[in-house]
Amino acid sequence: MKPFRFSPIKNPEELLEAIRHTHVECHKLCKQVLGEYLPVAGNIGIFCHFDDEFAYLTKLREELTDSTRNWNQKYYHLHKPIVIPAIDDIPETTYICLYIRKPDPEQPDVGDVDFFMEPERYQKLKASLLAGEKIAGASIFDRPDLDLVKLFDPNVDAQSFVGSNLMSEIVK
Repeated sequence: MKPFRFSPIKNPEELLEAIRHTHVECHKLCKQVLGEYLPVAGNIGIFCHFDDEFAYLTKLREELTDSTRNWNQKYYHLHKPIVIPAIDDIPETTYICLYIRKPDPEQPDVGDVDFFMEPERYQKLKASLLAGEKIAGASIFDRPDLDLVKLFDPNVDAQSFVGSNLMSEIVK
């Protein structure tokens, strides 16, 4: 058995498989922790586990995205959005930005998705966590440069975050 579910990704079809898997797992995690599916912020990330995989996926990302439209040289605007049709009760979703993460031997996850929550509601969620309220599978993301709540479950091989920004507002 491979130590990573999809890595090394070697072609566009395998990338799409990893994107679909990340999409489904992150949505399930969102519903598990918050009790509902939130809309996505518009971005999806795929995590590399090998240097040659990162080189290949970076080159593929350059073909799929507009390199001049990005946030932090990280989230690149797709020429053609990725639309994942509804799956069971998971709603149809459109991703407009793609992120390819550098290899991290300590990080076996497949990828991540950011979810969007209306700013007032997000501030209430964040304030409750800061005040010590325990929400199983949710915590303040410990990065001072990012204002996000992390959703987690050790049995899920994808990461989810909740914030109050949409990629369509960030990446123009």
